[in-house]
Amino acid sequence: MHHNNIQLAVLDMAGTTVADGGLVLRAFEEAATAVGIEADGPRREAARRYVLDTMGQSKIEVFRALLGDEDAAQAGNRAFEAAYDALVGEADIAPVPGAVEAITALRDAGVRVALTTGFSRGTQDKLLSALGWAELADLTLAPSDAGRGRPYPDMVLTAALRLRVDAVDRIAVLGDTTSDIATGLAAGARIVAGTLTGAHSAAQLREAGATHVIDSVADFPALLLA
Repeated sequence: MHHNNIQLAVLDMAGTTVADGGLVLRAFEEAATAVGIEADGPRREAARRYVLDTMGQSKIEVFRALLGDEDAAQAGNRAFEAAYDALVGEADIAPVPGAVEAITALRDAGVRVALTTGFSRGTQDKLLSALGWAELADLTLAPSDAGRGRPYPDMVLTAALRLRVDAVDRIAVLGDTTSDIATGLAAGARIVAGTLTGAHSAAQLREAGATHVIDSVADFPALLLA
């Protein structure tokens, strides 16, 4: 079934359109050590599990939940951002195969495209620069650009307003985490699809309420375009 009246596609970055080789978990390990979470033991293991379960959410919200103290959460978030930014310079950051072609196909067909992230604006800009994606999408959004990050609907709704979408049921959302699915559902998007190139499994994505599960962003245009 095709949905050729979709006006806006909101796509996650890391895990959905960008392959970063697991840098989120590597950066978290550095940040967790920096804020005093023991390197081994049940507290560290529980923190790792929480990070995996909440993958895709705004990182400051993750640290608030883990640390229960605003100053510590801010320190953890700063350490995470610094670690991720440094790792971006060292790692092989690359598009998920077919991502550039998929985004280009959607835009060529008249679908506006927004790229969203749970990272800070500065980290998102570093990713976009490393990929050469400054002009790839119609809009890029971090949580600070919209109000709240995932699982809230703010980034999707901000994209809809800025790109002048007629109604929320003309939006399609794609992401690799249950947080992406929650965001799309909260925003009222018609299509809220999960992709299998990132953090969560098909079963997890379906349980979260995904309307579709696809192998990769490369398959997304075929779902949206007649």
